[in-house]
Amino acid sequence: MCGWAEDRDGPIAYLPEELKGLDELALDLRWSWSHELDVLWRRVHPALWDATRNPWLVLRSVGRAALDVLASDAAFTAAVRACVQDRLAQAGGARWFGRTHPQASFETVAYFSMEYAICEALPLYAGGLGVLAGDYLKAAGDLGVPIVAVGLLYRQGYFRQVIDVEGNQREYYPVTDVEDVPILHVRDAEGALVRVGIPFPGRDVVVRAWRARVGQIPLILLDTDDPQNAPPDRGITSALYGGDAELRLQQELVLGIGGWRVLEALGIRADLCHLNEGHAAFVVLERAATLMERQCVPFEVALAATRPGTIFTTHTPVAAGFDRFDTATVERYLAAYAASRPGMATDVLLRLGCGTSGGAFMPARLALYGSGAINGVSRKHGEVSRQLVAPAFPRWPLAEIPVGSVTNGVHTPSWDSPEADRLWTEHCGKERWRDDLSAVEAQIGDVDGVDLWAMRNRNRARLVDFVRDRLKQQRGDDGPARYALDPNALTIGFARRFASYKRPLLLLRDRERLLRLLKDAARPVQIIVAGKAHPHDDEAKAMVRAWVEFVRSADVRGRAVFLSDYDLLLAEELVQGVDLWLNTPHPPWEASGTSGMKVLVNGGLNLSELDGWWAEAYAPRFGWSLGANGENVSDEATASTLYEQLEREIVPAFYTRDADGTPAAWVERMRASMAELAPRFSTNRMLREYLEGYYLPAGEAVRARTERHCALARTIVAWQEGLREGWHAIRFDEPRVEAEGGAYRYTVRCHLGGVDPDWVRVELYADAAGAAPSERHPMERGTITDGGADYRATLRTDRPIGDYTARAVAYHPHATVPLEAAEITWQR
Repeated sequence: MCGWAEDRDGPIAYLPEELKGLDELALDLRWSWSHELDVLWRRVHPALWDATRNPWLVLRSVGRAALDVLASDAAFTAAVRACVQDRLAQAGGARWFGRTHPQASFETVAYFSMEYAICEALPLYAGGLGVLAGDYLKAAGDLGVPIVAVGLLYRQGYFRQVIDVEGNQREYYPVTDVEDVPILHVRDAEGALVRVGIPFPGRDVVVRAWRARVGQIPLILLDTDDPQNAPPDRGITSALYGGDAELRLQQELVLGIGGWRVLEALGIRADLCHLNEGHAAFVVLERAATLMERQCVPFEVALAATRPGTIFTTHTPVAAGFDRFDTATVERYLAAYAASRPGMATDVLLRLGCGTSGGAFMPARLALYGSGAINGVSRKHGEVSRQLVAPAFPRWPLAEIPVGSVTNGVHTPSWDSPEADRLWTEHCGKERWRDDLSAVEAQIGDVDGVDLWAMRNRNRARLVDFVRDRLKQQRGDDGPARYALDPNALTIGFARRFASYKRPLLLLRDRERLLRLLKDAARPVQIIVAGKAHPHDDEAKAMVRAWVEFVRSADVRGRAVFLSDYDLLLAEELVQGVDLWLNTPHPPWEASGTSGMKVLVNGGLNLSELDGWWAEAYAPRFGWSLGANGENVSDEATASTLYEQLEREIVPAFYTRDADGTPAAWVERMRASMAELAPRFSTNRMLREYLEGYYLPAGEAVRARTERHCALARTIVAWQEGLREGWHAIRFDEPRVEAEGGAYRYTVRCHLGGVDPDWVRVELYADAAGAAPSERHPMERGTITDGGADYRATLRTDRPIGDYTARAVAYHPHATVPLEAAEITWQR
């Protein structure tokens, strides 16, 4: 895929021959989802491993004597050899993608994201966006999809949370020492450090590259902390989402423009680009500029040629969530950029992000105008996203706004417990998540209920032990932490970023009613809560404090706990151990909500609003919903429903046991959820959906547009220019409608105003009505006379003919309408 070499300065200074390959295992982030490797690293240095979960740091920290002792341990060296062989087998074996698509239309996908949550040893994330990106890369390696990822290397990731004695959140920003994280400098084929320059106003900023190995997937991380840069520029990549708006703009320029230039420097010719949110939108410009210079074509042609090879995934559920930058500030940066690329004009670049009506520069708008496909991250979010981008497609029906959906998934091997992993392996095989999942449902559906329940009990007991240890660390003494929670009680988890729309206080609305659930001696309930509030969100911080005050109350008695510093490690423990995952967002503001997906593989159930993924997953056999149709009702009404479901359905289902002590109804929900939902909401399914619905068609389209000196792209640009010049003159005469033997013959004259008739398609359109979907019926064109033509269609329909309206839309056999041409004229 490329001609690069990795920096070998500063690896392990001493490693006995018997431990050969241990350093490569430490650098391969596959250990972050391998239970076998957990055991290995704990042997090297138990305390340091438990504290850091960073094998690279562990291996660099132990001395020669400790390594020599391990080298003399036959069991340990055998385990090392087995893990090394397994890693080599994974790298060299034929995987699903190669077997299924040997003649794929693309060679490499470049995936761009501002965040990646792969492991705590590499803290490059703030929340769900990063978790999704990390799980995506892991699944790509499992399936063998050729992807190279690009992100930023932050010295400070997102903040660490501490709860003080008064219950207030405090934020701390520890600095990551890059020598202690499992990444290495990237060098070119001649051994030189890879550096690229980005033109900024008055100077060039140097960007250098590091590489992390996510199994078989290379993750390239960009860094501006180079001695050639001025001190302010060295800090561009210092903190995730830190600084002011201009620093955020600089980060996005580094990610998009710098990221593509690093790929070029490494000789990686990515056929496709996948933008994980609009943060990476500037890659649209650099990718087109590169083709412009390589093929000596105008920028507009290069943009048209590369556009179908870019996929834009949006995670934003509200318009206010999109980045907006001051136009004058962006213009300064784009002017410097355009000056370095003959053939580019600043005003053209600005218009791509500001639109024709001006206003703030929005990277999401640039991504929209520069991509061949856009998708939301659940079916419902796809509907919401169509509403958000509808202003870019005036007069188009909402259902035809060009935004699809691919529902997110989770990388199940990253989130399953050791107990769950053993059960799945026994019944579905070790390779279960590395293929098409066709057999998984039947295999796990046959597991005996007693075994399922035993796995659930072990998971819960291990979580209780973890919580007690964590509380001891938080409080600094053993005290009441020793007695917190009950390994046999129904355990509810609520953990996410604290924000008002997520309604984290819903469960606290009726304190006495909640206490009755917690303190029921015969059927107790216990709750584990975790989550961070944004440092500048005082309302969310007050919500954190409310939960802390509640769990510290004397009458709660350890039945509810708040665990500080919600991160990947804590999330992993929670989703493995809880019986029920609670999610309470205001619909429709939960774009996807993958946290509830993570409990599925571990036999956990969900109680959630019908929003995001749960809106399409929910059925009574899987769990419970807080709303009938996902409607946004009052908090008071939703809280009442929540309490009633816990009291009348959930608690009785958990505690109603058979003679062998198994809650049959609960276990059947577990079985259905594991068998049907865990595969369906995995990144395995998600990635295959992207591949087959987006990547493969995109590869064919971009290849067609770039061949023969971008000939097809040239015709599409000419088509777009012709439409812009002449479309305003298109109009309709009054239609003629005749009834013929149970059908209607509809005729209407369309005056084309000089637009090429082959560039126009006239249709009869009817909106959706009741159970009837919307309809589009192409009309047949008659002879062109006087710049127009009669268009005819015959309809057999039970709907009133008045439901139908003629319309003219842009047409090109190789273009995507309305994404690439939003021209539309309706019969009045």
